[in-house]
Amino acid sequence: MIFVKISTIVFILFLSFIGFIEAERSYLSPNRKPHWKTDDPNRGPFFGQPEQVHLSYGGDPSKQIITWVTFDDTVDSVVEYGIGKLDLTVRGNASLFVDGGAGKTARLIHRAIITNIEPGRRYFYRVGSEYGWSNIFTFVGLQERLNGGYRFAVYGDMGNINARSLGKIQRLAQDGDFDMILHVGDLAYNLDTSDGTYGDVFMRQIEPAAAYVPYMTVVGNHEYNYNFSHYVNRYTMPDSDHNLFYSFDIGPAHFIGFSTEFYFWTNYGWDQIKNQWNWLIKDLEKASKNRENVPWIVTMGHRPMYCSDFDGDDCTKYESIIRLGLPITHAYGLEKLFYKYGVDLELWAHEHTYERFYPVYNRTVYNGTASDPYRNPPAPVHVVTGNIAFWNPKLKFLQDTTEDSFWLIKDEHKPYDRNDLKQLKKHGYQVPFDYRHPDDTHYNHRSSKL
Repeated sequence: MIFVKISTIVFILFLSFIGFIEAERSYLSPNRKPHWKTDDPNRGPFFGQPEQVHLSYGGDPSKQIITWVTFDDTVDSVVEYGIGKLDLTVRGNASLFVDGGAGKTARLIHRAIITNIEPGRRYFYRVGSEYGWSNIFTFVGLQERLNGGYRFAVYGDMGNINARSLGKIQRLAQDGDFDMILHVGDLAYNLDTSDGTYGDVFMRQIEPAAAYVPYMTVVGNHEYNYNFSHYVNRYTMPDSDHNLFYSFDIGPAHFIGFSTEFYFWTNYGWDQIKNQWNWLIKDLEKASKNRENVPWIVTMGHRPMYCSDFDGDDCTKYESIIRLGLPITHAYGLEKLFYKYGVDLELWAHEHTYERFYPVYNRTVYNGTASDPYRNPPAPVHVVTGNIAFWNPKLKFLQDTTEDSFWLIKDEHKPYDRNDLKQLKKHGYQVPFDYRHPDDTHYNHRSSKL
Protein backbone atom coordinates (compact mmCIF):
# COMPACT_ATOMS: atom_id res chain seq x y z
CA MET A 1 0.00 0.00 0.00
CA ILE A 2 1.05 3.63 -0.26
CA PHE A 3 1.01 6.22 2.47
CA VAL A 4 0.39 9.86 1.55
CA LYS A 5 1.06 12.29 4.38
CA ILE A 6 -0.71 15.62 3.95
CA SER A 7 0.10 17.77 6.95
CA THR A 8 -1.81 15.73 9.54
CA ILE A 9 -3.86 13.67 7.08
CA VAL A 10 -2.65 10.22 6.04
CA PHE A 11 -4.09 8.30 3.08
CA ILE A 12 -3.68 4.58 2.48
CA LEU A 13 -4.06 3.95 -1.23
CA PHE A 14 -4.58 0.27 -1.94
CA LEU A 15 -2.46 -0.99 -4.81
CA SER A 16 -1.97 -4.31 -6.47
CA PHE A 17 -1.39 -6.26 -3.29
CA ILE A 18 -4.59 -6.46 -2.24
CA GLY A 19 -12.67 -1.13 -8.52
CA PHE A 20 -31.85 13.21 -12.78
CA ILE A 21 -32.49 12.07 -9.30
CA GLU A 22 -35.18 13.60 -7.14
CA ALA A 23 -33.60 16.12 -4.80
CA GLU A 24 -35.04 14.74 -1.57
CA ARG A 25 -35.65 11.29 -0.17
CA SER A 26 -39.20 10.35 0.70
CA TYR A 27 -39.47 8.74 4.13
CA LEU A 28 -42.30 6.52 5.24
CA SER A 29 -44.70 7.83 7.86
CA PRO A 30 -43.89 6.53 11.37
CA ASN A 31 -47.65 6.01 11.82
CA ARG A 32 -48.02 3.80 8.75
CA LYS A 33 -49.79 0.45 8.77
CA PRO A 34 -47.57 -2.18 7.10
CA HIS A 35 -49.05 -4.60 4.59
CA TRP A 36 -48.72 -7.56 6.96
CA LYS A 37 -50.52 -5.91 9.90
CA THR A 38 -53.73 -7.68 11.00
CA ASP A 39 -55.64 -8.22 14.20
CA ASP A 40 -53.53 -11.31 14.82
CA PRO A 41 -50.83 -10.28 17.35
CA ASN A 42 -48.66 -13.23 16.29
CA ARG A 43 -48.32 -12.00 12.74
CA GLY A 44 -45.23 -10.01 11.74
CA PRO A 45 -43.06 -9.30 8.69
CA PHE A 46 -41.64 -12.28 6.83
CA PHE A 47 -38.27 -10.58 6.14
CA GLY A 48 -37.53 -8.30 9.07
CA GLN A 49 -33.90 -9.27 9.64
CA PRO A 50 -31.52 -6.26 9.23
CA GLU A 51 -28.48 -6.65 7.00
CA GLN A 52 -25.95 -4.62 4.96
CA VAL A 53 -25.11 -2.45 7.97
CA HIS A 54 -22.68 0.37 7.29
CA LEU A 55 -21.51 3.65 8.78
CA SER A 56 -20.98 6.99 7.15
CA TYR A 57 -19.48 10.18 8.50
CA GLY A 58 -22.09 12.56 9.86
CA GLY A 59 -20.34 15.77 8.86
CA ASP A 60 -18.39 16.25 12.08
CA PRO A 61 -16.63 13.77 14.40
CA SER A 62 -19.49 13.76 16.91
CA LYS A 63 -21.94 12.16 14.43
CA GLN A 64 -22.16 8.76 12.76
CA ILE A 65 -24.87 7.83 10.27
CA ILE A 66 -25.94 4.17 10.29
CA THR A 67 -27.71 2.68 7.27
CA TRP A 68 -29.14 -0.81 6.89
CA VAL A 69 -31.62 -2.83 4.82
CA THR A 70 -34.60 -5.07 5.47
CA PHE A 71 -36.70 -6.79 2.83
CA ASP A 72 -39.95 -6.12 4.65
CA ASP A 73 -41.43 -3.24 6.59
CA THR A 74 -40.50 -3.46 10.28
CA VAL A 75 -42.15 -0.09 11.07
CA ASP A 76 -39.45 0.70 13.62
CA SER A 77 -35.80 1.58 12.83
CA VAL A 78 -33.81 1.32 16.05
CA VAL A 79 -30.16 1.61 17.03
CA GLU A 80 -29.14 0.46 20.49
CA TYR A 81 -25.67 1.67 21.44
CA GLY A 82 -23.38 2.74 24.22
CA ILE A 83 -19.90 2.70 25.76
CA GLY A 84 -19.38 -0.71 27.32
CA LYS A 85 -23.07 -1.59 27.20
CA LEU A 86 -26.07 -0.92 24.96
CA ASP A 87 -27.86 1.45 27.29
CA LEU A 88 -28.77 4.18 24.76
CA THR A 89 -31.35 4.15 21.97
CA VAL A 90 -31.90 6.27 18.90
CA ARG A 91 -34.70 5.85 16.38
CA GLY A 92 -34.37 6.62 12.70
CA ASN A 93 -36.63 6.39 9.68
CA ALA A 94 -37.05 4.27 6.59
CA SER A 95 -37.60 4.80 2.90
CA LEU A 96 -38.97 2.35 0.33
CA PHE A 97 -36.69 1.58 -2.61
CA VAL A 98 -38.11 -0.45 -5.49
CA ASP A 99 -35.51 -1.74 -7.96
CA GLY A 100 -36.00 -0.78 -11.59
CA GLY A 101 -35.43 -4.33 -12.87
CA ALA A 102 -38.03 -6.83 -14.01
CA GLY A 103 -38.48 -8.26 -10.52
CA LYS A 104 -39.29 -4.86 -8.97
CA THR A 105 -37.63 -6.00 -5.74
CA ALA A 106 -38.58 -3.86 -2.75
CA ARG A 107 -36.04 -2.91 -0.08
CA LEU A 108 -36.57 -0.88 3.05
CA ILE A 109 -33.58 1.44 3.63
CA HIS A 110 -33.25 2.40 7.29
CA ARG A 111 -31.21 5.37 8.53
CA ALA A 112 -30.40 6.67 11.97
CA ILE A 113 -27.87 9.16 13.37
CA ILE A 114 -25.88 8.79 16.58
CA THR A 115 -24.88 12.18 17.97
CA ASN A 116 -22.72 13.47 20.82
CA ILE A 117 -20.05 10.85 20.15
CA GLU A 118 -17.03 11.31 22.39
CA PRO A 119 -13.68 11.27 20.56
CA GLY A 120 -11.51 8.25 21.20
CA ARG A 121 -14.21 6.29 23.04
CA ARG A 122 -15.21 2.83 21.81
CA TYR A 123 -18.92 2.40 21.16
CA PHE A 124 -20.90 -0.78 20.61
CA TYR A 125 -24.14 -0.88 18.65
CA ARG A 126 -26.73 -3.04 16.95
CA VAL A 127 -29.60 -2.16 14.63
CA GLY A 128 -33.04 -3.56 13.97
CA SER A 129 -36.43 -3.89 15.63
CA GLU A 130 -38.44 -6.38 17.62
CA TYR A 131 -38.58 -8.47 14.43
CA GLY A 132 -34.82 -8.94 14.13
CA TRP A 133 -31.47 -7.59 15.33
CA SER A 134 -28.06 -7.36 13.71
CA ASN A 135 -24.82 -8.55 15.22
CA ILE A 136 -23.18 -6.19 17.68
CA PHE A 137 -20.65 -3.95 15.94
CA THR A 138 -18.21 -1.42 17.30
CA PHE A 139 -16.56 1.87 16.30
CA VAL A 140 -14.26 4.41 17.92
CA GLY A 141 -15.21 8.07 18.10
CA LEU A 142 -13.08 9.89 15.54
CA GLN A 143 -10.09 11.83 16.81
CA GLU A 144 -6.63 12.66 15.53
CA ARG A 145 -4.08 9.91 16.06
CA LEU A 146 -1.22 10.20 18.52
CA ASN A 147 1.22 10.96 15.71
CA GLY A 148 -1.25 13.39 14.14
CA GLY A 149 -4.05 13.28 11.62
CA TYR A 150 -6.42 10.64 10.32
CA ARG A 151 -5.80 7.60 8.13
CA PHE A 152 -7.90 6.84 5.06
CA ALA A 153 -8.18 3.78 2.84
CA VAL A 154 -8.71 5.08 -0.69
CA TYR A 155 -9.70 2.96 -3.69
CA GLY A 156 -12.19 2.54 -6.50
CA ASP A 157 -13.52 -0.15 -8.81
CA MET A 158 -14.17 -3.00 -6.40
CA GLY A 159 -16.79 -5.60 -7.24
CA ASN A 160 -18.16 -8.57 -5.39
CA ILE A 161 -16.40 -11.14 -7.61
CA ASN A 162 -12.68 -11.74 -7.07
CA ALA A 163 -12.43 -8.76 -4.71
CA ARG A 164 -8.89 -9.76 -3.80
CA SER A 165 -8.35 -6.82 -1.46
CA LEU A 166 -11.56 -7.30 0.52
CA GLY A 167 -10.16 -9.50 3.30
CA LYS A 168 -7.29 -7.08 3.85
CA ILE A 169 -9.68 -4.13 4.05
CA GLN A 170 -11.97 -5.95 6.49
CA ARG A 171 -9.13 -6.90 8.82
CA LEU A 172 -7.48 -3.47 8.79
CA ALA A 173 -10.81 -1.74 9.42
CA GLN A 174 -11.57 -3.97 12.40
CA ASP A 175 -8.03 -3.55 13.73
CA GLY A 176 -8.33 0.23 13.59
CA ASP A 177 -5.56 0.71 11.04
CA PHE A 178 -7.53 3.47 9.34
CA ASP A 179 -10.34 5.82 10.33
CA MET A 180 -12.36 6.06 7.14
CA ILE A 181 -12.78 4.38 3.74
CA LEU A 182 -13.14 6.42 0.54
CA HIS A 183 -14.55 4.29 -2.32
CA VAL A 184 -14.14 6.44 -5.44
CA GLY A 185 -16.83 4.92 -7.64
CA ASP A 186 -17.75 1.61 -9.30
CA LEU A 187 -19.24 -0.60 -6.63
CA ALA A 188 -20.26 -4.29 -6.90
CA TYR A 189 -20.22 -4.44 -10.73
CA ASN A 190 -23.09 -3.64 -10.60
CA LEU A 191 -25.30 -2.64 -7.70
CA ASP A 192 -28.38 -3.21 -9.89
CA THR A 193 -27.35 -6.51 -11.54
CA SER A 194 -29.89 -9.36 -11.26
CA ASP A 195 -32.59 -7.18 -9.70
CA GLY A 196 -30.05 -5.75 -7.28
CA THR A 197 -28.86 -9.05 -5.82
CA TYR A 198 -25.26 -8.19 -6.81
CA GLY A 199 -25.62 -5.02 -4.78
CA ASP A 200 -26.98 -6.99 -1.83
CA VAL A 201 -24.05 -9.41 -1.96
CA PHE A 202 -21.57 -6.53 -2.19
CA MET A 203 -23.10 -4.70 0.76
CA ARG A 204 -22.97 -7.88 2.85
CA GLN A 205 -19.33 -8.35 1.85
CA ILE A 206 -18.25 -4.86 2.88
CA GLU A 207 -20.22 -4.96 6.15
CA PRO A 208 -17.24 -6.44 8.11
CA ALA A 209 -15.39 -3.21 7.23
CA ALA A 210 -18.12 -0.63 6.71
CA ALA A 211 -19.88 -1.38 10.00
CA TYR A 212 -16.66 -0.45 11.86
CA VAL A 213 -15.45 2.70 10.04
CA PRO A 214 -17.31 5.25 7.89
CA TYR A 215 -17.65 4.09 4.28
CA MET A 216 -17.72 7.17 2.06
CA THR A 217 -18.60 6.76 -1.62
CA VAL A 218 -18.50 8.52 -4.98
CA VAL A 219 -20.68 7.55 -7.93
CA GLY A 220 -19.05 5.80 -10.92
CA ASN A 221 -20.11 4.75 -14.40
CA HIS A 222 -21.16 1.29 -13.21
CA GLU A 223 -23.86 2.90 -11.06
CA TYR A 224 -25.65 4.44 -14.07
CA ASN A 225 -28.67 2.12 -14.43
CA TYR A 226 -32.11 3.40 -13.47
CA ASN A 227 -30.77 6.92 -13.10
CA PHE A 228 -28.22 5.92 -10.44
CA SER A 229 -31.08 4.88 -8.15
CA HIS A 230 -29.24 2.05 -6.40
CA TYR A 231 -26.37 4.35 -5.50
CA VAL A 232 -28.71 7.12 -4.35
CA ASN A 233 -30.79 4.81 -2.17
CA ARG A 234 -28.24 2.41 -0.69
CA TYR A 235 -25.82 5.00 0.74
CA THR A 236 -26.12 8.02 3.03
CA MET A 237 -23.59 10.80 2.64
CA PRO A 238 -23.60 13.86 4.94
CA ASP A 239 -25.92 16.78 4.20
CA SER A 240 -27.18 15.18 0.99
CA ASP A 241 -30.36 13.41 -0.06
CA HIS A 242 -28.76 11.97 -3.21
CA ASN A 243 -25.05 11.32 -2.45
CA LEU A 244 -24.06 12.54 -5.93
CA PHE A 245 -22.22 15.64 -4.75
CA TYR A 246 -21.44 16.52 -1.16
CA SER A 247 -18.60 17.68 1.06
CA PHE A 248 -17.34 17.43 4.61
CA ASP A 249 -14.52 18.59 6.86
CA ILE A 250 -12.40 16.31 8.97
CA GLY A 251 -9.32 17.61 10.75
CA PRO A 252 -7.41 20.01 8.48
CA ALA A 253 -8.98 18.73 5.23
CA HIS A 254 -12.11 19.63 3.27
CA PHE A 255 -13.28 16.73 1.09
CA ILE A 256 -15.48 17.19 -1.96
CA GLY A 257 -17.19 14.21 -3.59
CA PHE A 258 -18.77 14.84 -6.98
CA SER A 259 -20.15 13.06 -10.03
CA THR A 260 -18.13 12.78 -13.22
CA GLU A 261 -21.00 10.73 -14.66
CA PHE A 262 -23.31 13.70 -15.22
CA TYR A 263 -21.06 14.60 -18.16
CA PHE A 264 -21.59 11.26 -19.91
CA TRP A 265 -25.08 9.99 -19.05
CA THR A 266 -26.90 12.98 -20.51
CA ASN A 267 -29.84 10.74 -21.46
CA TYR A 268 -30.94 11.50 -17.90
CA GLY A 269 -30.84 15.22 -18.63
CA TRP A 270 -28.47 18.17 -18.66
CA ASP A 271 -29.57 20.25 -15.68
CA GLN A 272 -27.64 18.08 -13.23
CA ILE A 273 -24.34 19.27 -14.77
CA LYS A 274 -25.26 22.90 -14.14
CA ASN A 275 -26.68 22.15 -10.68
CA GLN A 276 -23.50 20.39 -9.60
CA TRP A 277 -21.33 23.13 -11.15
CA ASN A 278 -23.14 25.86 -9.21
CA TRP A 279 -22.91 23.80 -6.03
CA LEU A 280 -19.17 23.23 -6.57
CA ILE A 281 -18.53 26.96 -6.93
CA LYS A 282 -20.41 27.75 -3.71
CA ASP A 283 -18.69 24.95 -1.82
CA LEU A 284 -15.21 25.90 -3.07
CA GLU A 285 -15.80 29.55 -2.22
CA LYS A 286 -16.85 28.60 1.28
CA ALA A 287 -13.87 26.26 1.69
CA SER A 288 -11.48 28.96 0.40
CA LYS A 289 -12.69 31.40 3.04
CA ASN A 290 -12.10 28.78 5.74
CA ARG A 291 -8.55 27.75 4.81
CA GLU A 292 -7.09 29.28 7.93
CA ASN A 293 -8.99 26.61 9.89
CA VAL A 294 -9.22 23.83 7.28
CA PRO A 295 -6.31 24.40 4.86
CA TRP A 296 -6.41 21.32 2.61
CA ILE A 297 -8.94 20.82 -0.21
CA VAL A 298 -9.24 17.28 -1.59
CA THR A 299 -11.60 16.26 -4.41
CA MET A 300 -12.95 12.78 -5.20
CA GLY A 301 -14.35 11.95 -8.64
CA HIS A 302 -14.51 8.68 -10.55
CA ARG A 303 -13.24 9.37 -14.09
CA PRO A 304 -9.83 11.07 -14.05
CA MET A 305 -8.64 14.06 -16.04
CA TYR A 306 -5.26 12.46 -16.68
CA CYS A 307 -3.95 8.95 -17.17
CA SER A 308 -1.14 7.28 -19.11
CA ASP A 309 -3.32 4.45 -20.39
CA PHE A 310 -4.14 4.04 -24.05
CA ASP A 311 -7.57 2.43 -23.82
CA GLY A 312 -9.53 5.25 -25.42
CA ASP A 313 -11.07 6.54 -22.19
CA ASP A 314 -11.75 10.24 -21.62
CA CYS A 315 -8.50 10.75 -19.69
CA THR A 316 -6.48 9.70 -22.75
CA LYS A 317 -7.92 12.58 -24.80
CA TYR A 318 -6.40 16.00 -25.30
CA GLU A 319 -9.88 17.49 -25.04
CA SER A 320 -10.95 15.47 -22.04
CA ILE A 321 -14.52 16.30 -21.07
CA ILE A 322 -13.79 16.12 -17.36
CA ARG A 323 -10.76 18.36 -17.76
CA LEU A 324 -11.96 20.91 -20.33
CA GLY A 325 -15.74 20.59 -20.24
CA LEU A 326 -18.43 19.75 -22.77
CA PRO A 327 -17.43 19.37 -26.43
CA ILE A 328 -17.13 22.54 -28.54
CA THR A 329 -18.37 24.91 -25.80
CA HIS A 330 -15.92 23.69 -23.11
CA ALA A 331 -18.62 24.54 -20.57
CA TYR A 332 -18.26 23.19 -17.01
CA GLY A 333 -14.60 22.18 -17.33
CA LEU A 334 -13.30 21.11 -13.94
CA GLU A 335 -9.54 21.59 -14.27
CA LYS A 336 -9.65 25.38 -14.43
CA LEU A 337 -12.23 25.54 -11.65
CA PHE A 338 -10.17 23.38 -9.28
CA TYR A 339 -7.03 25.35 -10.15
CA LYS A 340 -8.76 28.66 -9.49
CA TYR A 341 -9.64 27.61 -5.95
CA GLY A 342 -6.32 25.97 -5.16
CA VAL A 343 -7.36 22.33 -4.82
CA ASP A 344 -4.41 20.43 -3.35
CA LEU A 345 -5.11 16.78 -4.14
CA GLU A 346 -7.45 15.14 -6.66
CA LEU A 347 -8.39 11.48 -6.12
CA TRP A 348 -9.70 9.41 -9.04
CA ALA A 349 -10.35 5.80 -10.07
CA HIS A 350 -12.00 4.24 -13.20
CA GLU A 351 -8.73 3.20 -14.83
CA HIS A 352 -7.82 -0.22 -13.45
CA THR A 353 -4.33 0.94 -12.60
CA TYR A 354 -2.54 2.92 -9.94
CA GLU A 355 -0.88 6.20 -10.98
CA ARG A 356 0.54 9.02 -8.91
CA PHE A 357 1.26 12.11 -11.00
CA TYR A 358 3.68 14.96 -10.70
CA PRO A 359 1.82 18.23 -10.05
CA VAL A 360 0.06 19.06 -13.32
CA TYR A 361 -2.12 21.75 -14.86
CA ASN A 362 -3.13 22.25 -18.49
CA ARG A 363 -1.02 19.24 -19.49
CA THR A 364 2.08 20.94 -18.06
CA VAL A 365 3.91 18.55 -15.75
CA TYR A 366 5.92 20.07 -12.92
CA ASN A 367 8.89 17.69 -12.74
CA GLY A 368 11.88 19.76 -13.79
CA THR A 369 13.06 21.03 -10.43
CA ALA A 370 16.13 19.86 -8.58
CA SER A 371 14.18 19.92 -5.32
CA ASP A 372 11.10 17.90 -4.34
CA PRO A 373 8.25 18.66 -6.80
CA TYR A 374 5.72 17.77 -4.07
CA ARG A 375 6.87 20.54 -1.74
CA ASN A 376 4.79 23.69 -2.35
CA PRO A 377 3.81 22.57 -5.86
CA PRO A 378 2.34 25.15 -8.27
CA ALA A 379 -0.47 22.79 -9.35
CA PRO A 380 -2.69 20.03 -7.95
CA VAL A 381 -1.47 16.46 -7.52
CA HIS A 382 -3.59 13.73 -9.13
CA VAL A 383 -3.77 10.13 -7.92
CA VAL A 384 -5.64 7.36 -9.78
CA THR A 385 -6.33 4.31 -7.62
CA GLY A 386 -8.66 2.04 -9.58
CA ASN A 387 -6.85 -1.28 -9.31
CA ILE A 388 -8.36 -2.51 -6.06
CA ALA A 389 -9.41 -5.73 -7.84
CA PHE A 390 -12.54 -6.76 -9.62
CA TRP A 391 -13.37 -9.87 -11.63
CA ASN A 392 -10.18 -10.10 -13.70
CA PRO A 393 -8.46 -13.37 -12.69
CA LYS A 394 -5.27 -12.43 -14.57
CA LEU A 395 -4.28 -9.67 -12.16
CA LYS A 396 -1.20 -10.35 -10.05
CA PHE A 397 -1.19 -9.35 -6.39
CA LEU A 398 1.78 -8.72 -4.16
CA GLN A 399 0.99 -9.27 -0.50
CA ASP A 400 1.96 -6.69 2.12
CA THR A 401 4.21 -4.61 -0.09
CA THR A 402 4.50 -0.86 -0.50
CA GLU A 403 4.53 0.04 -4.17
CA ASP A 404 4.61 3.81 -3.80
CA SER A 405 5.09 6.42 -1.09
CA PHE A 406 5.29 10.20 -1.23
CA TRP A 407 4.75 13.29 0.88
CA LEU A 408 2.75 16.30 -0.28
CA ILE A 409 3.90 19.28 1.77
CA LYS A 410 2.59 22.84 1.66
CA ASP A 411 3.62 25.83 3.73
CA GLU A 412 0.67 27.86 2.44
CA HIS A 413 -2.75 26.96 1.06
CA LYS A 414 -4.27 29.39 -1.43
CA PRO A 415 -5.53 29.71 -5.00
CA TYR A 416 -2.83 29.16 -7.59
CA ASP A 417 -1.67 32.43 -9.17
CA ARG A 418 0.62 33.91 -11.83
CA ASN A 419 3.73 32.99 -9.88
CA ASP A 420 2.61 29.36 -9.91
CA LEU A 421 2.04 29.52 -13.65
CA LYS A 422 5.54 30.96 -14.07
CA GLN A 423 7.00 28.10 -12.05
CA LEU A 424 5.09 25.62 -14.20
CA LYS A 425 6.40 27.24 -17.37
CA LYS A 426 9.95 27.41 -16.08
CA HIS A 427 10.24 23.91 -14.60
CA GLY A 428 7.45 22.03 -16.32
CA TYR A 429 7.04 19.99 -19.47
CA GLN A 430 4.11 20.60 -21.81
CA VAL A 431 2.69 17.34 -23.16
CA PRO A 432 1.75 18.04 -26.81
CA PHE A 433 -1.83 17.48 -27.94
CA ASP A 434 -0.82 14.84 -30.48
CA TYR A 435 1.31 12.78 -28.10
CA ARG A 436 0.60 9.07 -27.97
CA HIS A 437 2.40 6.04 -26.63
CA PRO A 438 4.42 4.24 -29.33
CA ASP A 439 2.32 1.10 -28.79
CA ASP A 440 -0.97 2.97 -29.04
CA THR A 441 -2.27 2.75 -32.60
CA HIS A 442 -6.00 2.31 -32.03
CA TYR A 443 -7.54 5.50 -30.68
CA ASN A 444 -8.09 9.12 -31.65
CA HIS A 445 -6.54 11.20 -28.90
CA ARG A 446 -7.87 14.57 -29.96
CA SER A 447 -11.45 14.61 -28.70
CA SER A 448 -13.62 12.76 -26.27
CA LYS A 449 -17.25 11.95 -26.95
CA LEU A 450 -20.31 12.00 -24.77
